[in-house]
Amino acid sequence: MEKLTVLYEDNHIVVVVKPHNVPTQADESGDKDMLTIVKEYVKEKYNKEGEAYIGLVHRLDRPTGGVMVFARTSKAASRLCDQFKEKTMNKVYYAVTTKVPQAKQDHLVHHLKKDEKENIVKIVTMAEKDCKKAELDYKVLQVEGDSALLEVKPLTGRGHQIRVQLAGINCPLFGDNKYGKDKTKASKTLGLWAGRLEFTHPTTKQKMTFACPPDTSKKPWSDFYMDKYFIR
Repeated sequence: MEKLTVLYEDNHIVVVVKPHNVPTQADESGDKDMLTIVKEYVKEKYNKEGEAYIGLVHRLDRPTGGVMVFARTSKAASRLCDQFKEKTMNKVYYAVTTKVPQAKQDHLVHHLKKDEKENIVKIVTMAEKDCKKAELDYKVLQVEGDSALLEVKPLTGRGHQIRVQLAGINCPLFGDNKYGKDKTKASKTLGLWAGRLEFTHPTTKQKMTFACPPDTSKKPWSDFYMDKYFIR
């Protein structure tokens, strides 16, 4: 894995960029995860004895890359977790679909349920037991051939929700062979990127916004004018 990209840090938080295909926290794969990487970074930089405290306050699916914030104190972790639960921590994703949505912008509502046996999330009826409501807003930013670049704002935090909901309107993500059966061989990169994160600093109460574009030298991002959506 390449060197950790740090967008901001102070005594309370550290904001970093998670590459595609890196787990947020340790899993059965045994691959290096972001939580461990950030702990090692803080421990080395500040010469800390023992293990550095880093609080995990939100997650990105393994195939998804983008901006993440970690807490450096338990108080900061608690306050950031509260923002996530209260939906005051805003995330903006960029998604590349293999079909162009019929509506240029829309509000999607589905009910989702995880199939534990198949390890997949499915769209079900609201009458289904243990289902969870999922909502998101999207708008089409650019169209190139059969593909589209979307700005997506999830209003709920359901696992795999962007991938499942866009596949549910017949617009699966680039590189998604789990929900879209996309057998694209040109790239192993999923067309989903957490490009912008907005939250209130846990101690100063300052509104903070961090943005970072994906690697525009690689597909699917190289097919679109990504830089125009990010302030340099």
